[in-house]
Amino acid sequence: MKSLGNFPDRFLAEIAGQPDAIRRALRAMSEQATELAAVRDAAARADTVLFTGMGSSYDACYAPVTVLAGGGVRVHMVDAAELLHFRLPTLTPSSLVIAVSQSGESAELVRMAESLTSRRPGPLLVSVTNGLGNSLAAAADVRLDTRAGDEEGPSTMTFAATLVALRAIAESLGGPPADSDAGEQAAEAVEHLIDGAAERAAGLREWLGTRPTLALLARGAARPAAEMGALTLKEAARFPAESLQTAQFRHGPLELAGGELAAIVMACEPATRVHDLGLAGELAAAGSAVLVVGPGDERPDGVDSVAIGEVERGLVSAAAIVPAQLLAWALANARGLIPGTYTVARKVTTRE
Repeated sequence: MKSLGNFPDRFLAEIAGQPDAIRRALRAMSEQATELAAVRDAAARADTVLFTGMGSSYDACYAPVTVLAGGGVRVHMVDAAELLHFRLPTLTPSSLVIAVSQSGESAELVRMAESLTSRRPGPLLVSVTNGLGNSLAAAADVRLDTRAGDEEGPSTMTFAATLVALRAIAESLGGPPADSDAGEQAAEAVEHLIDGAAERAAGLREWLGTRPTLALLARGAARPAAEMGALTLKEAARFPAESLQTAQFRHGPLELAGGELAAIVMACEPATRVHDLGLAGELAAAGSAVLVVGPGDERPDGVDSVAIGEVERGLVSAAAIVPAQLLAWALANARGLIPGTYTVARKVTTRE
């Protein structure tokens, strides 16, 4: 993305670039049918199917793993650092490893790939990266390119495009077939959410107020949005937000309920929406600021909401994360930061 267009900074421009990134990834998957067929063939012979990554790439894996497991497919996920140092002996020559890394240069993924490829025979390694000119793709047996495009700030376009690629992989692994228009519906949902981005961001900043504690809560296929949303708030705005699986919040963290807590409850899973809305209502009754993100405006008394529309489960996080992204952008500006820039960390983590 060479031009900022009408956007005041690159981070907001990249947030707004997500619908086109989704569409590029959709085209990319249709043009990589041979690679997806190879994944399907490998899955038929595999004794273990494992998804791995770090950071936002790992977060995205919750979507396909949830959808596949719910359909009875035996599939697992573990972050690449744990896999590298502690769990590699569990993999066999019949294992299938889906390694996700937007850059393809993350230290743990590169070292893991080197270890796996040193085995003869070893597990079949599938890479999911933005572009193929990277170390992980070079080591992989099957290489998938999300074609997310150039990105300088915290993951936005690459996150959305990765969800598209993982949805295609899930279908290849025996997951439910995707509706032909599901990807376009996701792109349109994101477009709707970023329409009037500055005004929406200001409203989210007002909702948070001066509360020092922010929790992002989600279940199932919406967990990528909560996990990556919290990461984005820390990375882009230096704001200490945390993500939890919604049910886990009752097991101790519920003591945070009160006037200093803000909570974004992503009630996107039909099977658990009643529980999620119930928790949202309890938190609001305790004095917390609560925002429900879901398909419609359903919400308890005293709770704000953002409706994202009906989005397929495998892609729902691409839309559900947008409020957190816009809040991060607004907070960065309020704190005098240049949104989406780095001072300590770097976009690509090349050392452990």
